[in-house]
Amino acid sequence: MFTRNIRFGFNESKLIFTLERNKQIVFTFKDAKQILRTSDSSIWNIINGLKRKRRIRQIQKGLYLLSPARSGIEGEWTEHIFTIVPKLLGKNYYLGFWSALSYWGMTEQIPQRTYVIITRRRKDLTFDNQVIQFVTYSNSRFFGYTQGKIGETEFNVSTREKTIIDSLAHPEYAGGISEIAKAVWTAKDKLNINQMIDDAKRIGIRTVRLRLGYLLELLDFDKESETLLPKKPTGAPWLDPSTMKKQIEYSTRWGLRLNVPQKVILHWR
Repeated sequence: MFTRNIRFGFNESKLIFTLERNKQIVFTFKDAKQILRTSDSSIWNIINGLKRKRRIRQIQKGLYLLSPARSGIEGEWTEHIFTIVPKLLGKNYYLGFWSALSYWGMTEQIPQRTYVIITRRRKDLTFDNQVIQFVTYSNSRFFGYTQGKIGETEFNVSTREKTIIDSLAHPEYAGGISEIAKAVWTAKDKLNINQMIDDAKRIGIRTVRLRLGYLLELLDFDKESETLLPKKPTGAPWLDPSTMKKQIEYSTRWGLRLNVPQKVILHWR
């Protein structure tokens, strides 16, 4: 049996063991400096050495993923992408859309991207062949999130109710109107419908209220949907702008151009 004989210097070992003891699998340059208390140039040399020895992988400049001892001799280690986001963004973010639907068990689909809602525009990030896509919201629409947890790491994620509302604002980030309808039905016993309606009104997007009302009525939440009925429908937004914009019929009740048949929306029932 062949094994690699990898030697670590004192500071390399100190950094690795301290990070593991503190359960800091994702760490920053600042974290390393607090542990080692030496010059910036020395820390860069230590980090680069550990990268060559495959014990550290760079997520972006100044942010790293530790391959812990349990990753074995080859140092192969994959961390859940959700656990990277808090170190990447701090506090002013939340996981949303399809990523939140997946976290809450409201979809069986596995998203190909991680969707993160922020208030300041930034470029998408690719790490480990996984794309973190950032969606920028105004401050007035940046609400409705809570604490989620995977392993030892906590992160911000939209509530079940706000996940539906955000998804109705951007169906293209949530699998389309059928996937959103299925999510509502799947989580109907855990969703606070009144809170969801309040969120739809608070987000300030008229089309979201119309789409939510249409879906609630379609899913037999007739009483709740009544509170969303427009006094006088104006305009003609699409029910699902993420799919082909070919009008099948027009809902005079909701003022929506319907481009997805009801049987398609409810194909999962």
